[in-house]
Amino acid sequence: MQQTNSRPAVGYPLYALSFRYGQRHAVELAAAERVARWLGVVQHRTVDIDLRAFGGSALTSDAIAVPKGRDVEAMGGDGIVPATYVPARNTIFLAYAVAWAEVLGARDVFIGANALDYSGYPDCRPEFLQAFELAANLGTRAGTEGTPLRIRAPLVELSKAEIVRRGTALGLDYAITLSCYDPDAEGGACGACDSCQLRAKGFREAGLPDPTRYRPGRRPGAEVPA
Repeated sequence: MQQTNSRPAVGYPLYALSFRYGQRHAVELAAAERVARWLGVVQHRTVDIDLRAFGGSALTSDAIAVPKGRDVEAMGGDGIVPATYVPARNTIFLAYAVAWAEVLGARDVFIGANALDYSGYPDCRPEFLQAFELAANLGTRAGTEGTPLRIRAPLVELSKAEIVRRGTALGLDYAITLSCYDPDAEGGACGACDSCQLRAKGFREAGLPDPTRYRPGRRPGAEVPA
C-alpha cells in the first residue's frame, strides 16, 4: 500500500499485509516475512482470520485434497474452478487492506493477482478487481470525500515468465519465496500442485534456473509418488 504522508526515495513507501487464515500452507508467512525484509517495508502486519470455520477449500479443510498433476496448459481455460479456491478470499483480503489504507491515509492498494497463467480463480480477474474498487469507493469515507482508493494489480495480465523476469531484473532472490499449496513443514514444495506447476512453467519459459526448494524427487517433470 502507498502511504501519502511519506516521501519515498523510489516508488512507494510500502506497508505489507499478510493473513494467517487457517491455510494448510501457513509456512508461506515465513516467506512473506523474508520478502518484506528484502523490500524494506515500513511495516508488515500479519492478521489472523479463521476461514477454516467455513472450509470449502483444499487450503482450509483437511477433508479436501490439494489437486495434483493437473494439465498446466488447461489451467484457467477449462472453466473449472479448482478445489484450492478459497471462497471469497480476495474479497476478504482486499477489504482488510482497504480498511488499513484508510487509517494510513493511503490511496493505492496493490494485490498480486494474476489472470493470465492462473488456476482459474474468479477473484483474480480484472473485472472483479475493477468492481471491488468501485464498491470500496462507494463504501469508504475516503471514496465519498473525494480521495478515491485505487486497487492496483500490476501482475494481473503478465505471464508467469514475465513475472519471473521482472522479479529477477529487480534483484529478487526467488529462493526466499514460496508458492506451493502443499509444502512440508520446512517449506519444501510438493512440485505437483497447480501453483508449483505454474511457477516451474514460468522459470522454464523465462529461460532462468528455478531456485525453488522441492521435496526430494518432487521437482516438476520428475515422477511424483501418489
